[in-house]
Amino acid sequence: MTPNALTQAGLNLIGQALTIYDSDLRLAVCNAPFGEMFDLPDRLTAPGASFEDTIRHLAERGEYGPVGDLETFVRTRVEIARAFEPHYMERPRANGRMISVEGAPLPQGGWVTVYTDITETKTQEQLLRTRSELLSEEVLKRSEELARTNRRLAAANKALEEARRVLAEAEARTRTTTEMMPAHIARVDADGRYTFSNNRLSDVMPGRPSTILGRHIADALGPQAFASVRPHLQAARAGRQSAFEFTDEMSSRRIRSVFTPDPLEPGVYIMTQDVTQETQARAALQQTRRREIAAQLTSGLAHDFSNLLTIILGMQSKLHRMSLGPEVEPLISATLSAAQRGGRLLDRIANMTSARGWRPAPLSLPAFLDELRTLATPSLPGGITITIDDATQGCVMADAGLLQDALLNLILNARDACGTSGSIHINTAEVLDTWLDISVEDSGTGFSDAALEHGAEPFFTTKGGEGSGLGLAMVYDMTKLAGGTMRLANGPSGARVSLRLPLRRARPAPLPDTGLVLLVEDSADLRETIREMLTAMGFSVVEAVSVDEACALADGLPDIALILSDISLEGDTPGLALADRLPHLPVRFMTSLHADHPSHVQASHRGPVLPKPFTAADLAAFLGQPALPATAQFG
Repeated sequence: MTPNALTQAGLNLIGQALTIYDSDLRLAVCNAPFGEMFDLPDRLTAPGASFEDTIRHLAERGEYGPVGDLETFVRTRVEIARAFEPHYMERPRANGRMISVEGAPLPQGGWVTVYTDITETKTQEQLLRTRSELLSEEVLKRSEELARTNRRLAAANKALEEARRVLAEAEARTRTTTEMMPAHIARVDADGRYTFSNNRLSDVMPGRPSTILGRHIADALGPQAFASVRPHLQAARAGRQSAFEFTDEMSSRRIRSVFTPDPLEPGVYIMTQDVTQETQARAALQQTRRREIAAQLTSGLAHDFSNLLTIILGMQSKLHRMSLGPEVEPLISATLSAAQRGGRLLDRIANMTSARGWRPAPLSLPAFLDELRTLATPSLPGGITITIDDATQGCVMADAGLLQDALLNLILNARDACGTSGSIHINTAEVLDTWLDISVEDSGTGFSDAALEHGAEPFFTTKGGEGSGLGLAMVYDMTKLAGGTMRLANGPSGARVSLRLPLRRARPAPLPDTGLVLLVEDSADLRETIREMLTAMGFSVVEAVSVDEACALADGLPDIALILSDISLEGDTPGLALADRLPHLPVRFMTSLHADHPSHVQASHRGPVLPKPFTAADLAAFLGQPALPATAQFG
């Protein structure tokens, strides 16, 4: 038997009724005499039962006599409980019995209350008052009996106090242990209602409530997540432990849960963890292993095939120089073209099976996408437009080379689907701070059913002899190397390829101790003050008043070590654009905008922001420099 079960058994042996409510007015523990004394239903003696529901139940049954307005009576009792004070009282019950009620607050919040049936004691007191002269000996006897009863009551109260202390310590140790674990630990009863929780459900599955005691598991998780766990909950109720994983649609996280039957009473213990990063790393490792196996299988074949192609190319070139006649020239040219295409195919197979892995580095997506547009535009017919919608915030960690190759493949596929006119749209977005979504959508004919099913398979193509069938396979390979997924679908007017990659924020680049600082500020007075403070720290300073002027200076001054810019500048372009237009330089922002302003929030996603007004010491700390004496504020 567990310590909790032993403690409950001991409390049930006490003749008095005992309850302990927590700071949220939820029942933490009670003994069997409590339910028996007030004839309460099981739901009001279960952990997590509401104090308000219990008062309402007793009042409706007449426990407190006529109460007039029931809701006002209940609300008053709840308000008194929230401002709990130690007390002792005696009151009659509706059934004619008399009880005493003694309550004391707990250090961690909540209170413990002891209810004692004192009907016999009150009867004895009445006898003492009415028959004191006639029954002096009986009075003496009863007095002695009452004294003994009081002594037993004092001993019982002491035992209850010790039990309360032990229970509080055990609960504190248990809660501290469970709250330290990076998982949600809970228990639900036979009806599926939470009787225990370490309040970490919202950490593991964002969007859920933190306080869930007394709530049904379906209400706490939501309909989609509950549908995923329901079969495993039923299995645990039947006595079978169940460990499983599922994707939480609300938070886009991969969740691992273990449901374990309670061996003592009907109920299920639950442990839930967020394994999104583990799943991403596992997918990347599996793809790396597949590439290694593919490389082993194809390297020998590719070597022999390359030799054969070299021989064929050499022989056909020799035949071409022999001038065998006009009827032979087309055959020689076709053979040369096919052999050269085979060589290009070998190169693409080598790229797919090479040892190249996903090597993430800080990447500014706005600058990356602008460069992608520049690279792709010359390959598009004049009637095809390409648009980009970037909703990301700040630099991310990604392999720019592999990502660029993959997106160029998708753009060229979209071009082929559009023909001579149409549109290609690239969209990037962040999903709940967990995933980076990139989609390429065109206005072409869309995917066929076969392409939707087999498009990611090597050598599958719908272009006949013009396609190698490796484009989408290479994109799929890149996505898996990153630990992500690729999805093919048809949009409203064409095909859509969606890439979901793990979102990793890039840490701001370390700031230099000395060097040339580009100060971008449109107030002349502030520029002068800030320049003096920067030079006192050992920096050289060059100044600009707008984003365009700053970029022109940065192009002509290769020695700039740091950019310090206000968010609001002269012209229509905000200072935030500097981080995208000069991604190779560390940029730090300062502003007088309040913290809730959209531009301030956007800047904070890119790194620390220095609020105005600030002192020389504030600026030195912001730049990681030794503190300087300063008496003035500016901003």
